[in-house]
Amino acid sequence: MFATPAFAQTAAGAASAGPQEMLIQFLPLILLVVLFYFLMIRPQQKRAKQHQQMLGSLKRGDVVVLNSGMIGKVVRVEDKEVGLEIATNVTVKVIKGMIAEVRGRTDPAPANDAKV
Repeated sequence: MFATPAFAQTAAGAASAGPQEMLIQFLPLILLVVLFYFLMIRPQQKRAKQHQQMLGSLKRGDVVVLNSGMIGKVVRVEDKEVGLEIATNVTVKVIKGMIAEVRGRTDPAPANDAKV
């Protein structure tokens, strides 16, 4: 009743659109999903897989950095927890997932170390 002839024409044209026109309309959306997968989802999955491999290869004597920035030496490895020595005779239990980096067994001596 209040529709202008232009609206009526576009509605009739859209109803008779073929599969090619519909594919062309959805193509930008499909491309956006594919781009999102390759730029966001895939790198995150790759990073998570590397983190799981790193946690699986933890062993006694490794020097690790926690997400909080604390550095400690692994003294005990369990299924879901790790025992870290953060100072001489000070051991804490940490959840494996909170380990951000494994530095290795041999760290260089600090520059202010007075070893002769």
